[in-house]
Amino acid sequence: MESHKNPTHKGNFFAVFSYFRKKKTMYIGLQHAHSGLAYLALLALIGVIFYALYGALTGKGFTEKDRKIAMVAFILAHIQLLIGLILYFVSPKGYSLLASGSAMGDAAARLTALEHPVINIIAIVLISVGYIRAKKLTVDTARFRSIYMFYAIGLVLILSRIPWTSWLG
Repeated sequence: MESHKNPTHKGNFFAVFSYFRKKKTMYIGLQHAHSGLAYLALLALIGVIFYALYGALTGKGFTEKDRKIAMVAFILAHIQLLIGLILYFVSPKGYSLLASGSAMGDAAARLTALEHPVINIIAIVLISVGYIRAKKLTVDTARFRSIYMFYAIGLVLILSRIPWTSWLG
């Protein structure tokens, strides 16, 4: 049996990511998924923010359809986070760069190794709070307000820490 060549059988968490880091096609696929899904997640967040803002300003009743529309951006943001976390441990620009200690001296490296993941985790937590809070509130305008305010703060945080030069360049 060749389990000694495959560290996934050892049970070591970081050995698993080290093994997959060597699989270049998986790494490139994750990069493309993370980059491509970002467009959908950002568009969904922007759309839901304006939709909820319109609902709050017009005094529209909050329905199950409105909750499901907010859930689309919620789910896309969480999938984006999940892919990003996997990529963080597989990428040489993520955890390994931070662990080596060389990330803090370079602004671009610090952005990808520390600021981008931490701020985006905070943003997804805020989006989650807005969605969960909207489900629990009983006043329709407050439900819409919870969604557009928390989603907007999350969106601003996400936009503030996108590595624009590597994403668009």
